Amino acid sequence: MSLYGARQLIDSFRTVRRNTIQVAEDIPEADYQYRPAPASRSVAETLVHIAWLGGADRLLHEEKCLASFDGFDFGAFLTTSEVEETRQRSKAEIIELLRTEGDRWVRWVEQLPETFLSDQFRLPDGKSVSRFEMLLGTKEHEMEHRAHLTVIQRLLGLVPHFTRNLPISRDKAA
Repeated sequence: MSLYGARQLIDSFRTVRRNTIQVAEDIPEADYQYRPAPASRSVAETLVHIAWLGGADRLLHEEKCLASFDGFDFGAFLTTSEVEETRQRSKAEIIELLRTEGDRWVRWVEQLPETFLSDQFRLPDGKSVSRFEMLLGTKEHEMEHRAHLTVIQRLLGLVPHFTRNLPISRDKAA
């Protein structure tokens, strides 16, 4: 019996991405360059970073079909990611990027056979995890960054949609 598999991951990822897009829509475009600290990503950079997370999965598991991080050029990957994160985009372009890249990731995961998802991938510390666990990590990584964005919403004086939608009065939610 499998309680959590590819179908549940896909459904959960769609929910996570939908909520990330809601956060992106709720933050005014004028605040997209806001940074909570000088060395941190801006709102825009964080959202683009989230949008590009699935590209790392496709690079590792499809294009290069690696069994470990051995030989993977993290420096080049991070440079490409930073270039994309700092490229000027409008709020609408970033939201569209979140939608299209999320849809692309879901379509890709939907077609992966269970045998592939169960393949082991060796981590730098020598431990192994399944490719499925790595894909689950992508969703978890997005949730971590969305938590950062929720804190930023509060710093900007915004009430996050999860709070706004609570079944209590608005005065108590704020």
